[in-house]
Amino acid sequence: MKQQKKIIVGVDTRDLKIAKTGLKTYLEELCKEFSKPDPLFTFIFINNNSAIYTGSRKWGKLFEHIRYQWWKQIVLPFKAKKSGCAIIFCTDFFVPYFSWGMLTIPVFHDAFFWEYPHHYNKYWRTLFIQLGLRAAKKSACIITPTHYTQKRISFFSGISTQNIIPVHEGPKRLPNIVPEKRPIPQPYLLHIGTAEKRKNLPFLIEAFKELIDTNHPSIPVNLCLVLGGQFSNKSNLNDGAEILASIASLQLEDRVILPGYILDGDLPAYYTHAAAYVFPSINEGFGIPILEAFHYGIPVLIANNSCLPEVAGDAALQFDPYNTTSLVSQLLQVLSNSELREKLIKKGKVQLQFFRWESASHHLKKIFQHILPQKSDSVLSK
Repeated sequence: MKQQKKIIVGVDTRDLKIAKTGLKTYLEELCKEFSKPDPLFTFIFINNNSAIYTGSRKWGKLFEHIRYQWWKQIVLPFKAKKSGCAIIFCTDFFVPYFSWGMLTIPVFHDAFFWEYPHHYNKYWRTLFIQLGLRAAKKSACIITPTHYTQKRISFFSGISTQNIIPVHEGPKRLPNIVPEKRPIPQPYLLHIGTAEKRKNLPFLIEAFKELIDTNHPSIPVNLCLVLGGQFSNKSNLNDGAEILASIASLQLEDRVILPGYILDGDLPAYYTHAAAYVFPSINEGFGIPILEAFHYGIPVLIANNSCLPEVAGDAALQFDPYNTTSLVSQLLQVLSNSELREKLIKKGKVQLQFFRWESASHHLKKIFQHILPQKSDSVLSK
């Protein structure tokens, strides 16, 4: 019996060298899954061996943008073709425009290029529209993390939703050991994420001030707010100045803690010992910290917008991210009602089962199978 020829998929792993947020988690976790033996697939992890400039100098950033496109448009497809790849899979927004007979699949994690044009360098955004989007339209399909993102990208790009396939991702796989040592000695509320404007962190700081000013008996007298994550190195996105100004104006220097970027090994302690996780973003493409909070068994509160209700389901309390009273009310419920806390924690564990990297890998492999030799919309939409 003739052995079935394996499908060779080239995976662009350049982002492993520079990404630190959800993009890195996405690529890392899929690479772990793709590395497992499979009788139908061979995955080639294509790496950029050159050092990548991550500084803030204007000319350095410009030079790196040029090298990025050289990698995407020339080096990546050359290496993929040389390795016998049938498919090039890129977990960022750019795939090669000329793919030399190979099929390409990009991942669009959000629609922020369209929704927040003023947050991006105009030349970089123009490059995305003129090159990145055109290359995506030539691709076999586009992957998104949620149905919400699928619809938003279709709305702005004009690409049919049949060619944009939602594949739910999972949380970062962190140690299951429950750390005994608290990272912060005081009780605290937690948020993890890069300090970008859409994260709405000045709103969270203001709501926290209103919360502690209620002097409600359920609120610990020394309750703190921990905002884990680095300030963005992109000036148009960075909300660091506003965050620091909010802390200063509300005189919360001793109550709002900024630990900076939290290493993976330290994340379990921050999650495990938090009183609650609060996600006040005004827009998200997915929201991995929601799943991480579910994993470590803490109650979650989310803004009632974008993809967050899709990811959290009924396992989180929702609030209006423009109304501090709405958030304060929900926080008081979580802090004062132990029965509600336990109910949310149990629901979080159940919801978590719908978001697993094993399932994401299986779904992607089914897509890879059915775009060769031709795309089957009936299968891809399942």
